[in-house]
Amino acid sequence: MKPRVFCSFPLSPEVSEQLGSDCELRWWSRHLPPTPEELREALACCNGFICLLTDTVDEALLLDCPDLEWVSSVSVGVDHVDVDALIKRGVPLGHTPGVLVDTTADLAFALLLAAARRVAEGDRFVRSGNWRAENRWSPDMFVGKDVSGATLGIVGLGAIGRAMARRAQGFGMRVLGWSRSQRAVAGVENVEFDELIRQSDFVSLHVALTADTRNLFSAEVLAQMKPGSVLINTARGGIVDENALARLLREKRLAAAGFDVFAVEPIAPDNPLLDLDNMVLVPHIGSASSSTRRRMLELAVANGLSALRGQSMQHCVNPEVYEPPGK
Repeated sequence: MKPRVFCSFPLSPEVSEQLGSDCELRWWSRHLPPTPEELREALACCNGFICLLTDTVDEALLLDCPDLEWVSSVSVGVDHVDVDALIKRGVPLGHTPGVLVDTTADLAFALLLAAARRVAEGDRFVRSGNWRAENRWSPDMFVGKDVSGATLGIVGLGAIGRAMARRAQGFGMRVLGWSRSQRAVAGVENVEFDELIRQSDFVSLHVALTADTRNLFSAEVLAQMKPGSVLINTARGGIVDENALARLLREKRLAAAGFDVFAVEPIAPDNPLLDLDNMVLVPHIGSASSSTRRRMLELAVANGLSALRGQSMQHCVNPEVYEPPGK
């Protein structure tokens, strides 16, 4: 009997055919993602799982799915997965690194420009019919911040952070960088975290969500940011104290912010950031270009096919599960 594989989102005929030759393939056909209960039911007798970052894979799910032998996530980050629980069970976890670097950096810089020049505010102003003869133009109308020549602080100098630095250099920005490794990057001045916070006109976040980075931008850290500065987050929700950020934006202590990620996704309707004109919000679309999403799916499928064929996944988060016991 062929191994059973469940995919938590609809598949194209091409992908279905590619996977279906090696397994009995099932997939989620509804528009809304499966609930935790529906996911457990779908995976109950499955050997493999191709998931999205909206699917929580934790110890409770593993206990309910004793036949699960591998997981392949269509994502770079895996904070939706309990990696330790998978290691304990000997279940390899695949992901899709390296393919969304430029696409995400493009969005981060787009958010920086939109927040700096109040693009979303201006769009709402025009669409609402407020741009009329009596307020056609004035010297202080939608005045924003200059990007050219400003100082950008990049928190996290991984691949996306470095791509962000390259874009900033094209705008003649001074670029400060901080990472735990303090890696040297051409055109980036390595500084201490506190110095970056105090000096930067714009701060862009590019760190993974871990125990160390959760609430990294606490109320205390946000209060130390340069008055009138702008915060950009395309990394992960949970890194920033959103309530504290909302207060500082409301008080105009910070000029603006642009976020693609939030502590709770979809964003809660009572999130205070929703009420702020100087907040640009987009729905976790950092990797949302057609070529990038296609490549992510290709890598996730390739990881799954390797597992089905008894081979090690090419892009495995926890390769230690492949090591012989006692090694």
